[in-house]
Amino acid sequence: MFQEAVVLDWNDGVEIMSHVQARTLSDLQPGAEAIVTEILATGKIRHRLLEMGFIRGARIRVEKLAPMGDPMELVIKGYHLSLRREEGQCILVSEET
Repeated sequence: MFQEAVVLDWNDGVEIMSHVQARTLSDLQPGAEAIVTEILATGKIRHRLLEMGFIRGARIRVEKLAPMGDPMELVIKGYHLSLRREEGQCILVSEET
């Protein structure tokens, strides 16, 4: 799933808007690395994700997926955690090359 994000850039005091395609964490496959760009969740889920380290700029690596694809095992800030794909859809990332 791709979500459209608007990026604002200030160049000599002029606002330039460009549209980029943001991916959700759930879109990534094992071995992929990405950086968190935004958390779309609200309320308790948002709070829980932030407590687990899903903050803007955090680096994530997808280790593996369960046989049916849910949950996914991730490495973030040096520790392993499992996350449901539904929760991963609330996390926008930019994939590292």
